[in-house]
Amino acid sequence: MRVVICGGGVIGACTAYFLRRRGIDVIVVERTEVAAAASGKAGGFLAQDWCAGTPLDALARRSFGLHAQLPEEIAGDWGYRSMTAYSGFVASDGTARRNTPSALDWLSDGVVITQRIGTAKTTAIVHPRKFTSAVMNAALAQGATLRPGRVTGIVRDGDRATGVEIEGSAVEADAVVIAMGPWSLLAAQWMSLPAVYGQRSPSIVYDTGTDVPADALFLEYEDNGSAVSIEVFPRADGSTHITALSDIAPLPLDPAAVTPDVDAIARLQSMSERLSPLFRPERIIAQQACFRPVTEDGLPLIGKVPYSEGLYIATGHNVWGILNAPATGEALAELIAEGSTHEVDLSPFDPARLTPLDPSLLQAR
Repeated sequence: MRVVICGGGVIGACTAYFLRRRGIDVIVVERTEVAAAASGKAGGFLAQDWCAGTPLDALARRSFGLHAQLPEEIAGDWGYRSMTAYSGFVASDGTARRNTPSALDWLSDGVVITQRIGTAKTTAIVHPRKFTSAVMNAALAQGATLRPGRVTGIVRDGDRATGVEIEGSAVEADAVVIAMGPWSLLAAQWMSLPAVYGQRSPSIVYDTGTDVPADALFLEYEDNGSAVSIEVFPRADGSTHITALSDIAPLPLDPAAVTPDVDAIARLQSMSERLSPLFRPERIIAQQACFRPVTEDGLPLIGKVPYSEGLYIATGHNVWGILNAPATGEALAELIAEGSTHEVDLSPFDPARLTPLDPSLLQAR
């Protein structure tokens, strides 16, 4: 059996890895590079139980467990470590708490910590690009193939997918997986799929060395009279990822063309410098942005594509893409190989639950 996976991000990498563990022939098609988009620029934060009470709970718990296991199975160091998570707010200038020392001594005065929301048993982090690359390399070491190119269509025999077109040339397959993040939207030209939207998230990465402990922060910050959520993720490699100010922007056709909004980065830098004296301009490693794939109802699309045989999709994970990638890849491998899943029920993520997008809306692209 041969499976072609369209997309070399974290979902595609994990799917390739779990398929190869079953001995299935895998070709991954990637137009830019492995982890080129959100899989390389996300925060990498992991939470075991933050999806409790939602359809994502079982997927997240299974995936959190797999993240803890994978360092024992795959060569490489992607900075997996447990961490503590806190919520709080930044006191505004002129308020009573503006000069109050923070409960965390690496933060500036007036950064008020109100609650511990994650412990070393329930929250962790990975470096997303290093994680994605390591999982892909593990799949390649087991015999998967990585092919550069842009997928331009699906080859069919009636309702069954028999391969993919890569810029005019056909590659045969028994099954095809669409895992192109927000660019999975383009596949609606070739199959019945709901819309996938891209939400842009700017971020700044600082070189903080050993100065910042394993404390993830989720803070409310008043910016220009409105409340903004800012997230801080210190990583094991000595970098700290800070993100806020997500917006909706046109999705470039090429992931390599994604750039952050200049004003948003300037605002984010100013906010970061307010949080701690450690976030100084000379410590900036990267100013970047990525598009997170989201769906109409906020749940991912994972499973068989409606009205087609041999077609599968996995996208729309929003902020939980890095977290939920291992369990998504494992479940898809089970579904493709056996026709059903064992660890996670994928029915809440069935693409057929949402109205398909009218392909004519994409013709301009």
